[in-house]
Amino acid sequence: MRVDLLTKEYPPNIYGGAGVHVAELVKALRAAGVETRVRAFGVPVQEPDTTGYPDLPQLQDANATLQTLGVDLTMAADCAGADVVHSHTWYANMAGHLASLLHGVPHVITAHSLEPMRPWKAEQLGGGYRVSSYVERTGYEHAAAVIAVSDGMRQDVLRSYPALDPARVHVVHNGIDAALWARDESPEALEIVRRHGMDPDRPSVVFVGRITRQKGLPYLLRAAAQLPPEVQLVLCAGAPDTPEILAEVQGLVAGLRESRGGVVWIDEMLPRQEVVALLSAATVFICPSVYEPLGIVNLEAMACEVAVVGTATGGIPEVVADGETGWLVPIDQVADGTGTPKDPDAFVADLARVLTDAVSDPARARERGRAGRERAVREFGWEAIATRTQEVYDQVAREWAAR
Repeated sequence: MRVDLLTKEYPPNIYGGAGVHVAELVKALRAAGVETRVRAFGVPVQEPDTTGYPDLPQLQDANATLQTLGVDLTMAADCAGADVVHSHTWYANMAGHLASLLHGVPHVITAHSLEPMRPWKAEQLGGGYRVSSYVERTGYEHAAAVIAVSDGMRQDVLRSYPALDPARVHVVHNGIDAALWARDESPEALEIVRRHGMDPDRPSVVFVGRITRQKGLPYLLRAAAQLPPEVQLVLCAGAPDTPEILAEVQGLVAGLRESRGGVVWIDEMLPRQEVVALLSAATVFICPSVYEPLGIVNLEAMACEVAVVGTATGGIPEVVADGETGWLVPIDQVADGTGTPKDPDAFVADLARVLTDAVSDPARARERGRAGRERAVREFGWEAIATRTQEVYDQVAREWAAR
């Protein structure tokens, strides 16, 4: 079987969890003997069966969503000979849909996020958000199968696109490479931690993520004002969606620094080994997301033996076992797709309360961190995820041949 995997992100162009997922899935599929051809936006890493697709020069001044569709057209044209096409995120969904129509092959989509669940993207894309929403709906409603990265995500898919047959929506969790993501307390790692301004001898809460509405960073910054004064807040936060949310975060960080010390903000994308060092020095990891289909970053923290404090939303409760590998923060959300807490002050207070409890007993946090790695290795290994993904490919190929 030949699978053409269509994606916006692929090394070296990775900026989020979807890109990490694609890179690891490709390695696992190829190791399992599946002929996997990668078609990615931009210039990906030089490797066999991997092709990069730059923006079309004719669309260089067009809206970004139209530039995306230009890349999709060139991708779709090259999928002749594939048995299955598999697209990731709305950026590549139209390439998969058109390739399916053009070449007569089944199209599989992995649902990493959903446009209806991220209405704030209109701030970033303007009218392009209507285009991206149309692209996603078209791709999903015509796909041979949709893979959701969590059961929570599966429910969101079916709510967002009720025309979908539930039998076509499968759950295959995200995964983690536990060899690459493993605790590092070496002298070199501690030197990295100190160089970034973090004191490994003080209790700390570490956040890693993009500055986007769904990650809930403004709520965390408000909650941090209520943490004990000895607790550090370390933010590995960059790639803002809009100037407006960047300005909001900058203002909150500045205000927090006026009232307390130990606020470290690293606004660059760090190499993996530096993120591992920071995670390994943390007392707890925090995921304050208001929308999170699964959260690979939580698995990365767990693999580094760090207890996770996460919002009880989306797929997070499927990863973080409350009372075993970390803590879950309750949230009651508005049912309008934004993920906004009905009572933002209550959510902030709950974040502060749970975080204070989590850092109050480092030995307990360490025990939950060790349990987190055991869970990550046992349940979220890429070999098993590749096997489950292959099963979806086999099923849609059989169904397609029987039509």
